[in-house]
Amino acid sequence: MGRESEVRAMARARRAARKLLAQGLYQLQIAGQPWQDIYHQYLEDPESAGADEQFFKELLMQIADTRDALDVLLARYSDILPARLDPIEHGILWMALYELQHRPDVPFRVVISEAVELAKRFGATDGHKFVNGVLDRAADELRPGERGA
Repeated sequence: MGRESEVRAMARARRAARKLLAQGLYQLQIAGQPWQDIYHQYLEDPESAGADEQFFKELLMQIADTRDALDVLLARYSDILPARLDPIEHGILWMALYELQHRPDVPFRVVISEAVELAKRFGATDGHKFVNGVLDRAADELRPGERGA
């Protein structure tokens, strides 16, 4: 397999993991289950085939453990208080903010694009516009060198 096809395969696996994360973070908020239970539940689901398991686990665990800090960060970029956000958009924003802060290996444009696509797929009618605006503001501050390039 060539380098280009490896990169595409990794992108597909991470996209699949982000889809599972959007669902898992929704469940985390609504049902209040421990992240470990959600992790095991999703691994047993046939829909998780092809997802980057390590990426899914890292983000689910870290987001679950740092939700309060992510909400403080989110409040800086959003005109809606985190507690008032739709759980789908809230989880997607947690995921994207975590990636912007802690995953410099993922270009900011990829982070924003993936989050917007998830919001279009799972969120409210215009939720993707809100997600895009929040993440644009966040990327200006969290990835200034990359953003200006």
